[in-house]
Amino acid sequence: MSGQDQKTDRLSILIEQFDQAREMAEVRLRGLGDEEYLWEPAPGSWSIRRREEAVTPRAYGPGAWVLDKGAPRIPANEYAEVARQAADGMSVAKIAEDWSVSVERVEEVLAFTGEPEPDVVPVTTIAWRLGHLHSDFAGRWEWTFGERRRDPHLLVDFTPSASLALERLWETLDRHRASVAALTEEQLDTVGLSQYPYGSDPDDAYVGTLANANLELIHHMAEIALLRDLWRARRAG
Repeated sequence: MSGQDQKTDRLSILIEQFDQAREMAEVRLRGLGDEEYLWEPAPGSWSIRRREEAVTPRAYGPGAWVLDKGAPRIPANEYAEVARQAADGMSVAKIAEDWSVSVERVEEVLAFTGEPEPDVVPVTTIAWRLGHLHSDFAGRWEWTFGERRRDPHLLVDFTPSASLALERLWETLDRHRASVAALTEEQLDTVGLSQYPYGSDPDDAYVGTLANANLELIHHMAEIALLRDLWRARRAG
């Protein structure tokens, strides 16, 4: 696109960023096989598993395969965000609901004045990263453009097939992109256009929610790219 043709309005910039991230992701994921997709790079990795073999307390999904999910917590790197939410007038009860933790836990975070210990972030499989992305985009579409009634945790039927998982993910991303492209400037500024129940979406202008969705796609796909590099290096070694 030439400099003269390039659009600079907010929606066009966000869509172009999404399109570039999607294109790079498709290139980077070519040739993904089932063994690599499910490869656990470290003990205790989060992945997708048969329901009866789930190892995390809140693993979810509607079918035979579920996505690992740990106990509810507020990550240490989000303490400042919690403080900001409280300073902006959000109630402790609402913050606790958004983070799926107790009111007491939020009060502890707000009272904390030291330097929080870094979180131990679980290592994940490619299957987990793709499943998480699919679930996130499917849930936010349902609660923005859909019927706003179905539990986001029951929208994606996770699969051990890499090719099927990718096919379903691309379809969901295409649907998201088509719906976003039809938004108006007024809708971008609408607080609560997304009513996604697992987060602060109902309290945010949609332009911020949309920007965060792009970041989610970009950073998870970067992590998947690294896992692919490690898989290749492991086999070479």
